[in-house]
Amino acid sequence: MADARFWKNLVGSIAIIVDEASFGVDEDGIKLRAMDPFHFAMVDFEMPKTVFDEYVCDEATKLCVNTNEMLKLLRRVSGDESVEISVDSKTARLNIVLRSKYTRTFSMATLETAGEEAPMPRISFNATIKVTTEFMKNAMEDSAALSEHVQLEANSDRFILQSKGDLGSVLIEAEKGSEDILGLDVKEPSKATFSLNYLSEMIKTASNLSDIVNVMFSTDMPVKLNFELPQQGRLQYYLAPYKE
Repeated sequence: MADARFWKNLVGSIAIIVDEASFGVDEDGIKLRAMDPFHFAMVDFEMPKTVFDEYVCDEATKLCVNTNEMLKLLRRVSGDESVEISVDSKTARLNIVLRSKYTRTFSMATLETAGEEAPMPRISFNATIKVTTEFMKNAMEDSAALSEHVQLEANSDRFILQSKGDLGSVLIEAEKGSEDILGLDVKEPSKATFSLNYLSEMIKTASNLSDIVNVMFSTDMPVKLNFELPQQGRLQYYLAPYKE
């Protein structure tokens, strides 16, 4: 991949949900669907082979790695570096080669795969808001200044985020047709509250990868965040609602 930082950000988007990521790798690309240890959140990830400048997979396999350890190796990636990732089947080690003016080669152990892939949630959504990730990132930062939770609300006219804490409250409203609201489809007014600890990290991390996110929810049901990626790549999060 010509842009090593893009790969680093992809790994970061998964690391906020799972420490040990078990990727499915085949001739079409790389996939992962996994839940956090507390089963509050899920990440659904797919990178088709067309995203990569070169992609070779002769045999379908499972590849399990520690995402935080991989991020340590990638922490000093620069904007002009490419990345090449390969697996040595004999040693079961993952090799990461970063190239720019000079070459850096890292090697890390792979892990034993454990458990089945998390099932895809079957949820219908009454509200779908297509919004800029910059708007959502700023809204999360404003909300986190006063509370640990944020309430999402949508009607036919606007998208509303509200947080309340001991020291005060914040109300953020964006009307249909405004610069940041790229689409607003509401079958019926919806409202649900979520943990900012999870939601803000999802949006902050994915904002490095995508400028647009589709926020989907129904009253007191999980929210789905679908970030638009190049070449039909997929990065989706599901988060259970907060209930007092």
